[in-house]
Parts: sequence; structure tokens; C-alpha cells
Amino acid sequence: MTQPGPTYLTAEGAARLKEELIDLKGPQREALANRLRDAIQMGDLSENADYHKAKEDQAFLEGRIQELDHILGNAIIVEDSKVKREIVFIGATVTIQEDNFDPEVYYLVGAKEADPRNGKISHESPIGRALMDHKVGDVVDAETPGGKIQLKILKIE
Repeated sequence: MTQPGPTYLTAEGAARLKEELIDLKGPQREALANRLRDAIQMGDLSENADYHKAKEDQAFLEGRIQELDHILGNAIIVEDSKVKREIVFIGATVTIQEDNFDPEVYYLVGAKEADPRNGKISHESPIGRALMDHKVGDVVDAETPGGKIQLKILKIE
């Protein structure tokens, strides 16, 4: 079994995950503890739906806290100022064009912060993988679920 590669995060993505972690460890944990306390005070736990739901929510919350701790503890943070503007790398904003379609702009991010609907694509996605380490003017082939496409890199910011 192969080990997963490193997790890359933009500075913005890391800050967002840190904010989420602070919220989960503070207000969210506290609210859940209050729900559990209230449910326990109702008595018979074996038939207490509120108690069982709160325990499920607690397991999910603690799992997410562990996941975020792991991600943030092992991530490689890509500082925007260190992104080389002449090649595509995580943290770059890339303008591409497929054939005669309108140009599209994507922000290349680590897999944990990808949000394709908002123009943030992972460097591990088919298009992201094809663009990595290329420069303006290059034409790259991307193997997408819909088939192979050719993309021309118009601009890297």
C-alpha cells in the first residue's frame, strides 16, 4: 500500500482550517457538552434519542478535530509570495482555454481546500495535474472523466 503524498494548503486555506478547528474545540465542543448534560439529566439513557444523537454528533465532532489536527500538523503551507509566477504550482491563478471555448480562470489549491464551483481546483484533479509545472503558452492534455481535452495556458498569476 502506498503512502499518501503530502497535503498542500494555501496560506488562506490553512487559516480557514485553523478557524474551523478553534470553533470546533471551543464553542462547538461546549455546546455539545451542554446537550449531553441536558440529555443525561432526562434520565433513562437507553431510550433517550437526544442522548444518542448527541453522542453521535460528539463522535463526528471529535473525528473532525482529529482530522484537522492531522492536516494542519502535517501540511505544507504554500505561501503566495513564494509561488513562481512563470510556472503553474499550488497557489497560482491560471487562465486556460480549451479549443474555441471562452477562457476559464482557476485557482490551484491543495486537495483539502478544492472547491470547483468557486474556481478552486486541486493540483491532484485531472486538470490540475495536467497544468502543474507548465508555463504560459504550453498546451497540455488532461484526461478527464469526459475524455481527453487540450488546454492552452494563457496566463499565470
